[in-house]
Parts: sequence; C-alpha cells; structure tokens
Amino acid sequence: MDKKIKPVSVELESQFQDVLNRIQQAKQKAYQQINAILVELYWNIGKYIFEQVNQANWGKGVVEKLATFIKTKDPNIKGFSARNIWTMKQFYEIYQHDKKLPSLVAELSWTHNRRIMSLKTAEEREFYLLLCSQKKYSIRELERQINSGAFERTMLADQKLSETIKQLPQSVEGVFKDSYIFDFLDLPVPHKEKELQQALVSSLKDFILELGIGFTFIGQEYRLQVSLDDFYIDLLFFHRQLQCLVAFELKTKKFKPAHLGQLEFYLEALDRDVKLSHENPSIGILLCREKNDEVVEYALSRSLSPTVISEYETKLIPKEVLRKKLNEFYALLEGKEVE
Repeated sequence: MDKKIKPVSVELESQFQDVLNRIQQAKQKAYQQINAILVELYWNIGKYIFEQVNQANWGKGVVEKLATFIKTKDPNIKGFSARNIWTMKQFYEIYQHDKKLPSLVAELSWTHNRRIMSLKTAEEREFYLLLCSQKKYSIRELERQINSGAFERTMLADQKLSETIKQLPQSVEGVFKDSYIFDFLDLPVPHKEKELQQALVSSLKDFILELGIGFTFIGQEYRLQVSLDDFYIDLLFFHRQLQCLVAFELKTKKFKPAHLGQLEFYLEALDRDVKLSHENPSIGILLCREKNDEVVEYALSRSLSPTVISEYETKLIPKEVLRKKLNEFYALLEGKEVE
C-alpha cells in the first residue's frame, strides 16, 4: 500500500517550485538548441541540394534515390523523404539572399518555417517570421494570424496613417490594424458598447493576441478627472515598444466624424495628467463597427490628435477579400486603374 505523502510547508513548496522551474527552463533551453541545430541542418542540406541541382544536374529521380539511401542505411533517421528534401532546397532558395531572415528562421520550429515558406511574398514571410519570433506563437496561433489576414490588415492600416500619426517621435508602422477580428467573442446581434467592452475584457488574452505585439492592459472605464467632472475611457493600454498610452474608444455603429471629439479630449487629458515625462504622446484608437475610408480621411485631415480609426468584425474576413482590398489600395496610390 502506498504511503500518503504529507503536505509540505509553504516555504518548502516554494523551494520545490524553484527546482521545478529550473528543470523546465533547462528543458526549454535544450529544445531551443536542438531546434536551432535541426533548422541549420535543413538549411545546409537545402544548400547542398540546390548546388547539386545547378552544378551536377540532380533531378527528382536522384533526390528520390538519396531519400531511399538514407532510409536504407539508417532506418532510425526520420523526416528525409524526397518531398521533405525538396522542401529543404526551397527553404534555402527563399532566404539565401536575405542577410537578416536566416537568423529568425533558426528561432522557429520546422513546422512554423514550412507554413511561412508557403506564403506568396517576401514581405509577408518577413512579417510572420518577426511576429513569431517576438510573440513565440504556437503553430495554431500562427495559423490564425495568417488565416485572419493579419499582414494585409496591418499593411492597410500603415497606408492610411494620418499626417499627425506620422509626425510622432516614434514610428507606429506595423503596430495597428485597419480592421480587428473578434471571432472569439460570443456577442448578440446587435450588441451595445458595454457588451462589446465587457466581452473584450472577459477574453483579454485573445484580445491582446489580436491587437499584436507590445500591448499591456491598464484598465476598463479608466477614470479621468478634469476640474470637477469625471470622464471614462473605454479601454486603456500601454504599448511597450511605442512607449505611450493607447486609449480605445468603442463604437458599435458606423463611424461618424463627431466621434473624434470625445477621443481627442481623452488624449489631451491623458497627456496632461497621466502620461509620464519620459513617455511619448498618447495615441487613440476609435474602434467602430464599420467605416467609410473617404469619410475617415476627411475627418483625420484636420485632426491634431494622433488617432487611428479601425473597424471590427465578429467573423473572419476571407483572406482573398483582404488581399484584393490591399492590392486595390496600392493601385490607387500608384494612380493605376483598379480592375
């Protein structure tokens, strides 16, 4: 009969937890080192195959024989089928001329790298490599970012930044999105602003994941006192990279220019009474159910406050729709006719 283990004291439990943390950290470090070695191996094999294809006229038949040779000589070696070897060649081909990206790919698993390699453009691949490197996304989280068009939505936001935003001391490119996807919320249709606010706070982990890198939550209904009057910001964040406060004002209807005045007032109050001396000017995000880009452009052209106007969706937007929208916007900027 097993002896019952007596509960340990709080002090001992803390010490035991310290030992466990050390074991877990060592395991994680070992995994990272093994992963980096494997990715380096795949890179070197990819380079070798690339050179043999170009110099010795290796083709699919030779690579299939190589895969069979490896399997026959050492059955314990896995993952070197002809298909995977060709993928390693592609891996080297894609990044061979880029000096900064190879160091990033070594930080990610082979599964992450294969998924990112399948993307169409170098800009998109770099975007997701940086994202995974900084946020340590699981493959599931990476898939969601890709399927929700995080790249397209971020690029659209960058193209629509107002002059006031562009003149900030810190660059905000790549931080905000033209539209945010809240498919993780179970909201009634229609819903009220309070319901949206509470749902976002209740799903804070998913909300911050959707917002992106650097956001730290400060509070909801953040109180501002000006003279004897109280005002409340829907959601307040701090952005570590931008070193500034970010105020979110929620609107469950279509954007109207009148919405800007309230948010501009909040930003002024934050900068006067809350912002620390070493921090950058506060930024406002007006999150609306929908918006008209031309109306937004008109409204922001005279605004002196750094504000981004975005819309939100409660369901995934098809990636093809976002890609088309981004291409259309690029065409308009270049003065081309949109088909």
